[in-house]
Amino acid sequence: MKIIRYQDRQGNIGHAALQSDGTALQLAGDIFDSPKLTDEAADIAKLLAPIQPTMILCIGLNYRQHAQETNAKIPQFPVLFFKGLNTVQHPGDPISLPTHLKSNAVDYECELAVIIGRRGKNVPRTEALDYVLGYTCANDVSARDWQKEYGGGQWCRGKTFDTFCPLGPCLVTTDEILNPNALAIRTIVSGEVLQEANTNDMIFDVPALIEFLSGSTTLLPGTVILTGTPQGVGMARTPRRWLRVGDSVSVEIETIGTLTNPVVAEPA
Repeated sequence: MKIIRYQDRQGNIGHAALQSDGTALQLAGDIFDSPKLTDEAADIAKLLAPIQPTMILCIGLNYRQHAQETNAKIPQFPVLFFKGLNTVQHPGDPISLPTHLKSNAVDYECELAVIIGRRGKNVPRTEALDYVLGYTCANDVSARDWQKEYGGGQWCRGKTFDTFCPLGPCLVTTDEILNPNALAIRTIVSGEVLQEANTNDMIFDVPALIEFLSGSTTLLPGTVILTGTPQGVGMARTPRRWLRVGDSVSVEIETIGTLTNPVVAEPA
């Protein structure tokens, strides 16, 4: 099932299931507890990020070719950092380049996002995918100057500006993606393909990430895991390719679809 989250013309927020003809039918009940498909058409005034995360866990340096392009050692364990809930942005809404706490080096990063569907702790690899509700596209937007130079050695400042985690356009449940590590993934910026890879290049695959992240740690329903980005980031290109006002950024993942956001300057 492909699930969207939307706002109707009265301002109500709901979930719906996309149909093969492009329409969407309302879902009744909690999406974490076997929602029921109705025969009522969804009145979609605005498409929203498909999930309101309870937390956002992010993995850095998780594609072999990305490690090569940045001359980084292959990590022994997954590299974990966090994004704030303030970073979530809806499909079609703008990525804002920071102007108050200014950045001149904002980068794009296409990523497969995993949505945890039930509470889990110390989950073994063999059961890890049983805890997944589904998958969506994510853009781990990153201010590289704040990440690398001004952040005191921590990544979170450069990763946690408002709008720096677009999600969407839909959540695809696990019955439609049996193997999350066999998906084509790419980023297109203003018509130019800048990242193109496959999730089979991950150093730590999705089951390994869930096993690691749940170790001595409870993962709650609604946890979003960003699984890393492949080669082709702006930081590693010659010349470097930072996001600019007027750009349009699209993240495409096989079976899921395309997440597109325009780029603007942070409003005054």
